[in-house]
Amino acid sequence: MGRDQADEALMVQFQQGDARAFEILLTRHQRPVFNFILRSVRSRATAEELMQEAFLRVIKGAAKYKQQAKFTTWLYTIARNLCVDHSRRMKHRRTQSLDQPLGEDGGTMLDRVADDQIGSDRKAVSKELSGRMQEAIAALSDEQREVFLLREFQHLPFKEIAEVVGVPENTVKSRMRYALEKLRDALGEYADMAKALP
Repeated sequence: MGRDQADEALMVQFQQGDARAFEILLTRHQRPVFNFILRSVRSRATAEELMQEAFLRVIKGAAKYKQQAKFTTWLYTIARNLCVDHSRRMKHRRTQSLDQPLGEDGGTMLDRVADDQIGSDRKAVSKELSGRMQEAIAALSDEQREVFLLREFQHLPFKEIAEVVGVPENTVKSRMRYALEKLRDALGEYADMAKALP
């Protein structure tokens, strides 16, 4: 069994009892699915949990999988639905403590709010921009954020994103356009900062 086999063929082999086929699928898609979920839920522990649940659902739903469906569309639909369910459960817990760690660098909102000085080197601006980018993405509506993440980080075509989220392709393109406009507005100040750097 080659590692270059199509996902769909591997899924059919898994349906027929070949556990090795599932291992290849897991190895191939575990990190991208984790990254997609992490960007949606912004908690490593939660992302790990939801990723495991997504692959458990692949195992449980294997018998229902039909080869004409693209495997990644099916997988990201499962992951997206888990993120949506998690988001609904967390709606009442939207406020963030100023000393709650943000992102992977462990910095807090208080750290970011407390220092209004613009750093003079690229590393400081890059770190600040990365944090601001995460905040700007988090501020998008759920619909715009999921389209943006699937397009920009998972590199799915608009047609496949439409299948994953269950809306027409033009709606997906519209959501992407609005997401990009909001991000451009939120991050506009950093374009000037970058130009001012040596």
